[in-house]
Amino acid sequence: MTSKSSRKSIVANFGLLSAELENRLSTNGSETQQSPAAPAPARVGAGVIGAAHRAIDDIKSERDRLKALLESGGGAIREIDPSMIDPSPFPDRLPDDEASDFETFRNSVKSEGQKVPIQVRRSPSSPDRYQVIYGHRRLRAAKELGIPVKAIEVEISDVELVISQGIENADRQDLTWIERALFASRMDDANVKPRDIKAALSIDDPELARMRAVYRTVPLDIIEAIGRAPKVGRPRWAEFAKVFSEQAGLHDQLRSALSEATAKRQASDQKFLAAFNALRSSHPASSNGNTIASAAGQELGRFVRTKKDMRISASTAAGAEFLSFIEATLPELAERFERERSKD
Repeated sequence: MTSKSSRKSIVANFGLLSAELENRLSTNGSETQQSPAAPAPARVGAGVIGAAHRAIDDIKSERDRLKALLESGGGAIREIDPSMIDPSPFPDRLPDDEASDFETFRNSVKSEGQKVPIQVRRSPSSPDRYQVIYGHRRLRAAKELGIPVKAIEVEISDVELVISQGIENADRQDLTWIERALFASRMDDANVKPRDIKAALSIDDPELARMRAVYRTVPLDIIEAIGRAPKVGRPRWAEFAKVFSEQAGLHDQLRSALSEATAKRQASDQKFLAAFNALRSSHPASSNGNTIASAAGQELGRFVRTKKDMRISASTAAGAEFLSFIEATLPELAERFERERSKD
C-alpha cells in the first residue's frame, strides 16, 4: 500500500495539474498545442487517480501515457449539450446558503466564457449520455445560460471517479466537514473499499470511523435539511450524533425545528443550532426515556430505544441490581430469542 507521504505527493501533483491546466486554457485560448520539445513537468491525469495504491513507477508510466494521449488530440476538449450530462453518482456537495454566490459565478461565465473544461465519462447505464466527474457548478451555469459546456471525456471506473473527485476537492479545500462525511457515506453505500474512501478524502482510519459514527447515526434527510454548516466542524457534529442517538423521543421535535428554520430562510449554521437546541430541550418524559417499573410499581430504571441500540440507565440501588440481573441474563435471552425465531 502507498505510504502517506506518497499519497500526499499524488494529491499535490493533481493540484498542480489543475492549476497548470487552468492557466493554459486561460492564456492560450484556442491555440494549437505545441509538440513536446522538452520534458514537461510531472503531471497526474484523471485516469491515474485509481492508481493511488500502485507503485510510484507504475503511476509515472500511466501519467506519461495520458500525457501523450492528450497531446495527440485523444483528450481534446469538446462542446457537449448540458442536457446530455447527468450528475456524478457520488454527490459531494450540499446546496449553498447564498444563491448570490452562484449568480456571481454564472454571470462570470456569461461575460468571460468557460475558461476551464469540466471532466466527464460515458454513463455506464446509458452509453449515449455522460456523467460529470467534476465541474458541477460550471455544468449548472451552462445549463442555465443555455450554452454548450466545454468538457474532456475520459474512461474512468467508479473507484477512479470518487478518488478523482476527492483529490480535486481536497485541492480546493472548500468542502465542509459534513459534506466530506456525506461523500464517504455515498461511497460506503456503493461498496467502495475503505482504502479507496480514505484515498479519495486523504484521511486515515480514525477519521473515517468518526465520519461513520455521524452519518450512520444521523439520518440523511436531517443532514440535508441542515445543509453545509461551514462553521460546524467534526467535534460538534460528533456531539450532535451522540445526543441524537440518546434523544429518540425528540426526533420529531428536531424535524419541526428544522422546518421552521427553513421557512425563515436561516443559514445552515443557524439550522444546525436550531436542531441541536431541539435535542437538548428539557422534556422529562421524553428526554429521560421510558420508565421500567416492577410489578409493585417501583422504578427500576429508564430506557431509550433507537433503530440501532437501546440504552438502559438506573439511579437507585434497586435499579443497579436490575442492571446486573439483565447483564447476567443476556445469554439466556439470546438463546430464547433464537428459539422464538426458529418457530417462525
